[in-house]
Formats: sequence, C-alpha cells, structure tokens
Amino acid sequence: MARRKPWEVSDELWAVIEPLLPKHERRFRHPGRKRIDDRKTLQGVLFVLYTGIQWEYLPQELGFGSGPTCWRRLAEWQEAGVWDALQRVLLDRLRAADRLDFSRVTVDASHVQAKRGRSSPKVGPSPVDRARPGSKHHVLTDAHGTPLRVSLTGGHRNDVTQLLPLVDGLPPVRGKRGRPRRKPRTLYADRGYDHDIYRRRLRERGIVPKIARRGQPHGSGLGRVRWVAESAIAWLHGPRRLRTRWEARDDMHDAFLQLAHCMTLAPKHPAF
Repeated sequence: MARRKPWEVSDELWAVIEPLLPKHERRFRHPGRKRIDDRKTLQGVLFVLYTGIQWEYLPQELGFGSGPTCWRRLAEWQEAGVWDALQRVLLDRLRAADRLDFSRVTVDASHVQAKRGRSSPKVGPSPVDRARPGSKHHVLTDAHGTPLRVSLTGGHRNDVTQLLPLVDGLPPVRGKRGRPRRKPRTLYADRGYDHDIYRRRLRERGIVPKIARRGQPHGSGLGRVRWVAESAIAWLHGPRRLRTRWEARDDMHDAFLQLAHCMTLAPKHPAF
C-alpha cells in the first residue's frame, strides 16, 4: 500500500472535520457556479503548509483549486474557529484512547524569523537572533509530548507572558466518564519562566510549578522531561511553511500554526 502524503486527508479524519466546517447555501446570484469541494481545498491548504510553496504556484493539476481560493477558505475557517473545535475533538478522542497523560505538562517556545508582517503586533525583534524581526510559537505539551495548546506572539515577547494563557486556554478534555480534565498536576519549565509571581499563580490554580531558577541547579528533573516540548515543537515545525513566517497577517500565520497542531494530534490516534 502506498504511503499517504501528508496533505492527503483520510476518510476517517475527514469524517471528523467536515461537520465542523461552516455550512453554505447556494448563491442565487450565481446559480450555476459550484463551490469548490471543501476536502480538496483543505488538501490544497495542507499542500502549502507542508511544502512551503507560494499560494500562486499551487499546482492546478492536483485538483486543489486555485491558490486564492485556498487562501480565502483558510481565512474563513480560521475566523469560524474550526481549528479550535477540531483540536477539542481530537484531544477528547486521544483521552478516550488513553493517549494523553495529564500528570505533568511542559511549556516551551521557539522563534521563527519573519519575512513579512514586520509592522504586525505579533512580529518583533528577537533577542536571540540579532534583533531580526520574528515571531514565537509557544507550546504546552502533556507528559508524552502531545501538544495540548499552541499560541503565537511577537519575537520580542518574554516566554513567561504565555504561561498562564496557555494553561488557562486548555479546553476541558472529555473522552472518559466523570469530569473532564482541564488542568495538569505539575508544570515543568526552564529558567526563562523563572518568576515567583507565576509560581504563585500556578499554585492558586492547583498546579505544582517545577520551574528552574536562574543561577541555581534546580534538581527538578526537568532535563529528563523537557525533551517532550522540544519534540512537539519539532513536529510543529516539520511543515516548511512554519519554519519561516511568510504571512503578513497574524491571523493567517496563526491559522497555519493551529492547523499544524491539528495535524500533529491526528496521527497519534490509531483511527487516523
């Protein structure tokens, strides 16, 4: 059996995605014009995500639809909250399959250089890349390295600014009988998150902080668990479109980031 290409959406995954997409009535102004198939258009968006190709060069012979059509569809789905909804469904299914471990989470961030969007609120001079303009991808993972939440900020923002938004933004994860899970027992982070006020706020949420302190050996075992966040970031940056920011608009770059999050979750479930 030939291996499925990363931009090909399986029947099983499409059955999960399709009900989440906005419904459209036929336009009376153009009764003979058919809307391009959503599944093919999504595969066109994924082709751009994984190959990094420019929208205008999207191969027409593959049946994806035009680059502008795929761009508009991605913007529409991002505005409709499709990726957030899909993440919740996939996380529920992973928990039902015993593929999630909330005993501990790890938070980390990675910088990507920006070629466009230099005036955007989520682009700024990077302190680790000679002040070149860029953005940051922040990730919160479970104990296995499964990304639970990802977010986008400017490259100049301190990593710790996204600590609580990531934790508080974690949706209630169902999939099993009883109350849904929405917070971990323990949170691990490196010295970039060393602020006592955030330790206190985590404790107020019932989460034990295991955050390294600057200039001190922390002895928290972070070195044995931090690899899961690095692994998750590596998965998210597997698609070429996320290795460099080409989008001028924050919402479109975030759309690619959230879609990549979904496509990282899907293969972890045996049904997909």
